[in-house]
Amino acid sequence: MENSTEPLTNKVALITGAAHRVGAAIATLLHEQGMRVIIHYRHSRDAAEGLKSKLEQIRPDSVALVSGDLLDTAALPHLFQQARDCWGRMDLLVNNASSFYPTPFSQVDQTQWKDLLGSNLEAPFFLSQAATEELKARRGSIVNIVDIHADRPLKDFPVYSIAKAGLVMMTRSLARELAPEIRVNAVAPGAILWPEGMEELARQEVVDRTALKRTGSPQDIANAVLYLTRDAHYTTGQVLAVDGGRTLSN
Repeated sequence: MENSTEPLTNKVALITGAAHRVGAAIATLLHEQGMRVIIHYRHSRDAAEGLKSKLEQIRPDSVALVSGDLLDTAALPHLFQQARDCWGRMDLLVNNASSFYPTPFSQVDQTQWKDLLGSNLEAPFFLSQAATEELKARRGSIVNIVDIHADRPLKDFPVYSIAKAGLVMMTRSLARELAPEIRVNAVAPGAILWPEGMEELARQEVVDRTALKRTGSPQDIANAVLYLTRDAHYTTGQVLAVDGGRTLSN
């Protein structure tokens, strides 16, 4: 993937948490560009199968499903091998799956800590480790979905913010560890999807502090992943903020 003019046709991508929302948008766009995509899911089997059916109506034998609990670290090498065996190769890993919910500091417990650090940091690390040999052979890449709150902590979400900050450092660290064969980058969404239960007034306050004065969409994140995968052949260790200019203001 080091040549920006190289087509993606028949290359293979594994996207974690790809049955819904941002992950589904990423899978759909990469599929449109000719890639074969492997949709990982945990509980959302019906949604994953629905997306597979939709995409395979466009191009048969182009989508596969793998299921698994990303918190089961010991099982991640098997999950990756299962994904690779679908078409005998892997060119791109997108670490998208994420747990996200409030954890007010005084109420944080070990279960929340392990869940949020596990899904947002530990699983991407060890899944990347499992993918390294194959991605090196293909001169492939890794894209991590982080968050602007890795740099700007979100009130009442300290554990999530800490985990995403760790994922940013993981992106930079692995970019050094895995060079020159594998590029490792990240996308940091801003106001794309709102936290469940967030009031309309609070949403509007966020939009008002965003330079473009509007929210983005999962498609904006998918476009950024495509850029980092297909076009950014001289880019590694970078975090691309897709936030409408939110990080320009306090």
